[in-house]
This record gives sequence, C-alpha cells and structure tokens, in this order.
Amino acid sequence: MKLRIRENTLRFRLGRSEVETFDQTGAIGDNVRFGLGKNDFGYLLEKTPDSNFSASFADGTIVVRVPASDANSWANSDEVSLAGTFLADEQTELRILIEKDFVCLNAHNDEDQSDRYPHPKGDAAC
Repeated sequence: MKLRIRENTLRFRLGRSEVETFDQTGAIGDNVRFGLGKNDFGYLLEKTPDSNFSASFADGTIVVRVPASDANSWANSDEVSLAGTFLADEQTELRILIEKDFVCLNAHNDEDQSDRYPHPKGDAAC
C-alpha cells in the first residue's frame, strides 16, 4: 500500500492483493520503521459501520475509517477510486482518496508491478 500526503489530502493506493485483504479482513496497514528504539510511522485503513469517513492520528499512526458499505462496493467493482472527506473541526477538512494501483505507463524503476491492476490504456501503454 502506498500513501501520499499533500496538504490536507491523504491518498492511498492499493494493489490487487491489498484490496482483497482489505475487503476480506476489514483492515490493512503498513509501517515505516526508523530503527530500534525509534518511533515508527504507521498508516491504517479500516472499515467502519458508520456512514461517514473519519480519521485520526495518535501514537505515530494515521487511521482512516471508511464506511464498510462504500468499501465493499468499491472493492468488488471496476471502480478505480473511493473518495470522502472528514471534518476534523470547524476549520479543517481532510480529503481522503483510496485508489486501485495500476501498472506504470513508463516504468522507470525496478519496483515490482506484478500485483497492480492492468492500466486502462492496455498493455501497449506500458
């Protein structure tokens, strides 16, 4: 799972097996490790029975809660993205975007792309 943070937007990209895990278990997460005795940074997506997106940050971990009905529909469809917002307070809106990760159009690194979704432009685009 990839996480991109920009301003007040969290953007998650999940490969095929990650979407399947999220769908079946209701949660998926990862950590960035900074070494022994250091604080790690974690991020977690989890389904919630609530009808709204929510998010929190505590103990070095971002937790984003996604309405289970929306997450289930997204995971079992051809829909690429699932978007929502969370009003943290009267002045702060956090935008949340969860996407299925496609193979790169211009593979420029040695990153394994075997678990990604086929690109909508087809194999000729890669």
